[in-house]
Amino acid sequence: MKTNRKSHILRFIVFAALMVGLFALGLATGLIPKGIFRNLRLDLPVLLKLLVMVFGVLMVESLLSFLLSLPHPENHRARSVLSIVSSILKYIAAIVILCWGLSILGVNVSTIVASVGIVALILGFSAESLITDMVTGAFMIFENQYNVGDIVEVDGFRGTVTDIGLRTTCITDPGGNVKIMNNSAMKNILNRSNKPSRSVSTIGIPYATDLEKLEAELPNLLARIRLSHPDVFKNDPVYLGVDELADSAVVLKFVAEVDENNIFSGCRILNHDLLLGFRKLGVECPFPQLDVHKS
Repeated sequence: MKTNRKSHILRFIVFAALMVGLFALGLATGLIPKGIFRNLRLDLPVLLKLLVMVFGVLMVESLLSFLLSLPHPENHRARSVLSIVSSILKYIAAIVILCWGLSILGVNVSTIVASVGIVALILGFSAESLITDMVTGAFMIFENQYNVGDIVEVDGFRGTVTDIGLRTTCITDPGGNVKIMNNSAMKNILNRSNKPSRSVSTIGIPYATDLEKLEAELPNLLARIRLSHPDVFKNDPVYLGVDELADSAVVLKFVAEVDENNIFSGCRILNHDLLLGFRKLGVECPFPQLDVHKS
């Protein structure tokens, strides 16, 4: 909460500084006529009215953001829309406060808008990255490339999309680390939530094992593993066959279809249950042995 508050304050300061610089540039170049400040009023009633307006707009923005945070839809698309609408609300609130505040102070806002348009066009080239981020973010939402709740991999960083804004996307990895990326930098995205994922397990058995007898028991064992973990495995794990003839073991390979968020836990569960299941069938997993011959 404190981090979000600091972020909002910093964003407001940057926005205010940008607007002050824009006004100063406009006045210095004559694009903004100095006469627009002729009716400027700074008495106590006006300042109180300004304060009430700012407080009211922020209260409305906070209320709408709170209402948007109440629904917790399972659909990732709906969560993405709520996230970006919440982001848009903050920008709208800042613009309303600026324009309404200037109007309360007696400044002719329409004249400023007309005059600043030329300056904004000039400065727009320096804000190219900002515009690119916003445009890219809009296209990603419309094209449904990824949504809040999807598990994605970007530049080797793998995590869950936790927030999508007009400019940035937040990705949180399983360790809780948050990576904030500009939308324009979200390239070559690997969306792992589009299709079911597969947990893979390899387990070794001794060469002396009756492989045909063990393979006949595997369907029942794999069915029991799925019944024990119906929330992890979408169907029965599949035996793919002999994966390797290693030095001390015959390595068997198994795969199971899971959701992407269960890909690692599914692998651990599969390793655990296969080991215990093999032991109940009388098959111990081998370990490397060293034969020493004396001459």
